[in-house]
Amino acid sequence: MSAVREELPEGRYGRSADERTDRRLKVIGSVLGVALLGVVGWIGWDYVAGQSVSAELIKYKVVSDSAVEVHLEVRKEASVTGVCTLSSQDESHGEVGRADFTFAQKSGRVDDMVTLKTTGRATMIEIVGCRPAGSAG
Repeated sequence: MSAVREELPEGRYGRSADERTDRRLKVIGSVLGVALLGVVGWIGWDYVAGQSVSAELIKYKVVSDSAVEVHLEVRKEASVTGVCTLSSQDESHGEVGRADFTFAQKSGRVDDMVTLKTTGRATMIEIVGCRPAGSAG
């Protein structure tokens, strides 16, 4: 009994359509992957580069029903005047205080204590955001 050959001889008629499609999909996938990495990198760089003023809440102390002392570390360019907005909430998560604080020191890192006035006893303090003075925020 003789064997019946169902496939074409390998390498005799060039690449098959499946191999061409696989290669095309690999190339398209690679190009799209590189493009996605580029977009993510650009967005990340834009976000980091746009953050010329930032702050970190070190600690806070509730000194009364109408005031909270907040210890902040502000990072900015030395020539920039920074403005940070703080918010305080009470036990039921209602806002009891909000204020902007200006940091005009000629230093890149400012370690400062500020007092946030409140309309009730605060249980939480939050940095809403920081920005250079004069910019919308």
